[in-house]
Amino acid sequence: MAAAARAAHLLVDDGPSIFADTLAHTFLGQDAEELLGYHRSYGGHPVLAGARTTAVTRDRYTEDRLAELADRGVDQYVILGAGLDSFAYRSELAARVAVFEVDLPATQEWKRELLAATGTEVPPSAALVPFDFEQEPAHALAGHLVRAGFDPGRPALVSWLGVTMYLTREAVGQTLAAIGCFPPGTELIVEHLLPAGLRDEAGQSYAEAVMAAAAEQGEPWRTFLGVEEMDALLREHRLNPVEYVRQHEIMDPAGRERTDALRPFGLSVLARAGVPAR
Repeated sequence: MAAAARAAHLLVDDGPSIFADTLAHTFLGQDAEELLGYHRSYGGHPVLAGARTTAVTRDRYTEDRLAELADRGVDQYVILGAGLDSFAYRSELAARVAVFEVDLPATQEWKRELLAATGTEVPPSAALVPFDFEQEPAHALAGHLVRAGFDPGRPALVSWLGVTMYLTREAVGQTLAAIGCFPPGTELIVEHLLPAGLRDEAGQSYAEAVMAAAAEQGEPWRTFLGVEEMDALLREHRLNPVEYVRQHEIMDPAGRERTDALRPFGLSVLARAGVPAR
């Protein structure tokens, strides 16, 4: 669904695009026409427009930050819950960084099959790393990464987008603890959903609609964190919070009104934190 939102952004929203995922359409495979058909026909619906807004703003912020860090010499990028992320296969920046896509074993196998079916070559700089956030101990994550070629002596950018709401708070904390043991200079960008009392009206409406659908599909939303709660959780696990970013700050800092259906809403926040020197 996230890949469909990224692909649809280039088809139904007005320019300039917020984020251009030029492979998302390809990665949808045989489901492309069905999934994109919803956006073409009902692109102004708050749920579909909200999905596009969320997907493109969080990816824009993350890849912009990766480019900044790469210019400073950071050359490792870990994507937790990678799904159909296409960075390693479309971005020129991918030639400068080693990319580690972490996700459930079944998801990784599905993606390998999809890459083969679409004729998409996995570059030498990319590795698919199977890992189960709920079933495996979080401290095992580093071992999986090292076996895939990750250098534990050099910093990295770790992105964790669209995942924490599906995990228990305990599992979120355990994964943060594992990231807190990464080399100093490592940065984490993690998305978290706000609890009901901290959402705006549009965010609450979106949550009510999508939570129900997610639960029906066997993927209920479990964890919601306010900024203060996330701040405390990060610090508890040796991560220093740097900033908290909301959609409107990414879409257009100048505040210009868009002519399409994309509007920022208050449901998700991106937290950026760093691993300090020990």
